[in-house]
Amino acid sequence: MGLQNGNDVRGAAIATDREKLNLTPAAAQFISEAFIEFLAERLGKEPAELRVGVGHDSRLTAEILKQGVIRGMSLAQVFDCGLVSTPAMFQSTVLEGSSFDGAVMITASHLPFNRNGLKFFTKDGGLEHDELTAVLKRAVAIAERAGASAEDMAITGEYPAAGEKKPQKFDLVSLYCDHMRRIIMDSVRADDYEHPLKGLHIVEDAGNGAAGFFAKDILEPLGANTAGSVFLEPDGTFPNHIPNPENKQAMDAARRATVENHADLGVIFDCDGDRGAVVFADGTEVNRNTLIALLAVIVSEQHPHSTIVTDSVTSDELAEFLKRHGLKHYRYMRGYKNVIDKGIELNREGEDCELAIETSGHGAFRENYFSDDGAYISVKIICKMAQLRKEGKRIESLIADLGQPAEAREIRFSIEGDDYRAYGENVLREFRKFAEEQPLFHVVEPNYEGVRVSFHDSGVKGWALLRMSLHDPQMPMNLEAESGGGTDIIWKRVEPFFERFPRLTR
Repeated sequence: MGLQNGNDVRGAAIATDREKLNLTPAAAQFISEAFIEFLAERLGKEPAELRVGVGHDSRLTAEILKQGVIRGMSLAQVFDCGLVSTPAMFQSTVLEGSSFDGAVMITASHLPFNRNGLKFFTKDGGLEHDELTAVLKRAVAIAERAGASAEDMAITGEYPAAGEKKPQKFDLVSLYCDHMRRIIMDSVRADDYEHPLKGLHIVEDAGNGAAGFFAKDILEPLGANTAGSVFLEPDGTFPNHIPNPENKQAMDAARRATVENHADLGVIFDCDGDRGAVVFADGTEVNRNTLIALLAVIVSEQHPHSTIVTDSVTSDELAEFLKRHGLKHYRYMRGYKNVIDKGIELNREGEDCELAIETSGHGAFRENYFSDDGAYISVKIICKMAQLRKEGKRIESLIADLGQPAEAREIRFSIEGDDYRAYGENVLREFRKFAEEQPLFHVVEPNYEGVRVSFHDSGVKGWALLRMSLHDPQMPMNLEAESGGGTDIIWKRVEPFFERFPRLTR
């Protein structure tokens, strides 16, 4: 049960000085067997009738964990999709050429090399938190029936297979790439239908993860020049940089590849390809608020009054930008699944939401099953760039009026001791009272996570957000200011508040 991290399974698949081994082939087997039971009940099928796929990113423990997953699902018809991206594994449940009943992706996104995990998909998307909890409870029961203790699972992982069926190899990457190429051809509608990207120079930084196929198998066949692309080879040690579009070193590498090769655009993905960002030709990094603004403008052309759901740490400048462009901004909670689920919920309630996106680079479009897909994000931008080029315009012009905060800062407090969540909730209640009593602050409403306050004093404007971490005993405080030195001034105004809580440490 300790392997659950939100909607995913994550753990240490390689022991280190700091982490004990807790995600083993045996654990993967029992959890995957439980997923098959869950799936069979949901669909009203026998396990033998199910068609399920399994894929993985470039992590060192991918193959050994895959053996556990395959053994656990072997009562079903299992298709081994090999090295592939997480979005492709979801698409395997909806694409006509595969139409799997369920899918498992072995990945831990951008986490260190020794970590790994499992993501589970059905045609309805990724499992919800409560659904995964139910699967893990089933896995506990299966392990107990097998006579396995948690300690045994962590050390040996030697248990008999659940069935005898052998997996079939399945070329999901080719199916997914064909799907993406058709989207580009139909969207750009160039005179040369087969080569709509001819004349564009686009470089990719795959971070040695699973999405290295994007340049060679999607862009190049459509006529794009991808010379100068870097780190396309899968390598689970991540020798060049962390595969994470939020990481400064990673974005610096993508920027260098773009500028030094005089490319029109650079694209970068995380290890399993469900997050992405881009770099403009002049080296401007387009991630976080800037990426949201660019995708929102693209959405607005066909859905001019759409609601854009984001996480809680987006800037005031982004909110003003969206309003100017006729869009509605719904600033929600951190956590990509929270953001996506809110977008789905709004549509069910009759409010048009075409894009749900977190500042981390998880972006999901309604037209794409609300699947967070870094490649789809990049394709939307590339298609628009190709269309604008025919008009003699540049993609940068779409967000020319987006303001940027002069400073942004995050301060993280750890909560010492037990019952950290109750302690943190009390801190939030007291912080609200503190802010309401200060004439320099204004509590922002509506607000769906933590306490957000705007600040205006001595020519300094900005905001602060104090919230609970989703999964850890921490309280992050995000600060932004419209002028240099502003975050220091805001922090000095709130710092005395935190001195009242001895269990908060920095």
